[in-house]
Amino acid sequence: MKTLHDKVVVITGAGSGIGRALALHTAAQGSLLALSDVDEAGLAETVRLVEAAGVAKVRGDRLDVADRDAFARYALDVVEDFGRVNVVVNNAGVALAGDLTDLEYGDMDWIMGINFWGVVHGTKEFLPHLIASGDGHVVNLSSLFGLISMPGQSMYNASKYAVRGMTEALREEMLVAGHPVGVTAVHPGGIKTAIARNARYSAKEDGAASARLFDKKLARMTPEKAAAIIVRGIERNQARVLVGIDAHALHHLAKLTGSRYQDLVARASKKVVPDKATIV
Repeated sequence: MKTLHDKVVVITGAGSGIGRALALHTAAQGSLLALSDVDEAGLAETVRLVEAAGVAKVRGDRLDVADRDAFARYALDVVEDFGRVNVVVNNAGVALAGDLTDLEYGDMDWIMGINFWGVVHGTKEFLPHLIASGDGHVVNLSSLFGLISMPGQSMYNASKYAVRGMTEALREEMLVAGHPVGVTAVHPGGIKTAIARNARYSAKEDGAASARLFDKKLARMTPEKAAAIIVRGIERNQARVLVGIDAHALHHLAKLTGSRYQDLVARASKKVVPDKATIV
């Protein structure tokens, strides 16, 4: 896929952050857009912005990506509306912080339902249509934390490693079968989005302090820059796209040090991670 002009692009989590930036970037390239999010107000604003930018066609739908039946209906509606689908960007994602011993099962189910199963649903429901298009591409958002682990991020790590593994296997399957579908796993580092502010935290975590740390020190790249890098990766049919200097640096550190990176990360985290909240 050399261009996104006149391609039907599906983007989940389009109500803010990278999803909104991708919508605006692809609209500027002449794509037709099917956008979704659980945040109806944010989604409506994204739709307004791409319409103001002159998008040829756009639809916005409230969608809980963890709801399998709803996703199946959504995929059929989009294909009926546009007649085809060329690109699916499974971007919707959430965060959950806390040591594994302190996490509740309900929150663990929540993050896996969105971050992993949401990506599976988006991939599986649209894949037959991508194959039929003759020029398709699947883009699944993993994370830097799908390449290296971090203390206090066990379930986020689990969801993003799972996305990486599924996506890489899917790419291999498309190559073996000779299907005209590219597959890209995206691994962003710290991007200036609201993911930390909207995250769930265990009862022992100081969520406000963690969100401030992310916003002020860890989130370095704008969503707009991230979107440009991701679209370039689609056009180049890259198997893996690292987004941000931090993603490149920590990925290479892990490759150089092997499993010893875990010891380095554990020591460093003691200096930067906020203290646990005081439980009264």
